Amino acid sequence: MKDFLAIADYSPPDLQALLDSAAALKTEWQEGGNPPLLKGKVLAMIFQKPSLRTRVSFDMAMRHLGGDALYLSPAEIGLGKRESIADVARVISGYVQAVMARVFDHQHVLELAKWADIPVINGLSDYNHPCQAAADALTIQENFGTLRGVNVTYIGDGNNVAVSLMHICAKLGANFTIAHPEGYGLDPDAVALGESFAAASGSTVRQLNDPEEAVKGAQVLYTDTWISMGQDEEAARRKAVFPPYQVNQGLLEKAEKDAIVMHCLPAHRGEEITDKVADGPQSRLFPQAHNRLHAQKAILVKLLA
Repeated sequence: MKDFLAIADYSPPDLQALLDSAAALKTEWQEGGNPPLLKGKVLAMIFQKPSLRTRVSFDMAMRHLGGDALYLSPAEIGLGKRESIADVARVISGYVQAVMARVFDHQHVLELAKWADIPVINGLSDYNHPCQAAADALTIQENFGTLRGVNVTYIGDGNNVAVSLMHICAKLGANFTIAHPEGYGLDPDAVALGESFAAASGSTVRQLNDPEEAVKGAQVLYTDTWISMGQDEEAARRKAVFPPYQVNQGLLEKAEKDAIVMHCLPAHRGEEITDKVADGPQSRLFPQAHNRLHAQKAILVKLLA
């Protein structure tokens, strides 16, 4: 594991080992703190998009492990504009021990990894969000003991979060279903990969348009914003199409009785999810957000320790 760019790149045993490492690091931290496994190491954090969870969780992960993190704003680098991505990658490789990049274009993070001599972590791109998926899988494992055989239903836009969630579910044996409006489904190539992973693990991948059908038997209900960063011009059209896909109490009651609710945040309350569900007893929104810290520690330890 030289880089962490996509869930699809790693084998089921690699991913399970990552989750087990995250769980161990979380327990260790809760019991008094992690050892300084990354003492003397610095993570550069390149941001093209604003962030709460990604920035704070990576920064604190490095601090908990004895290392340091360096924040680089869009104005400071202008990735691919002020300076070529290849030059940025080669320059920064001489200063720090790893790079995390949160970008618009997935090709940018791939190009960083191509030219960098140090590990590159995909903190989010328009194609996928593997760090989020690691935290999601850790949350599901904490609640059900395993991913194998768990029915995970995603309601809403077939976006970058949905791609990585589908792939980690399929790799680790969870049954993945997505319900989306016509025309807002997953990338076909990502689905083909997901189906091949599911065939290998004995799980299933389903795409539906009916949210009520999709939540039958669901043990995990997952949603995300209907309008991602960079889609502002589509906001009015999306707000007209997506209301039937709101995760509300009525939809939750059609899932399994012990179903949990997840959301990668930020949530647009009253749109894709209601307050009653987001703040209800079945919500795991904030434990899920906190698990970003521990999942990312496991990624950093794997790449740098």
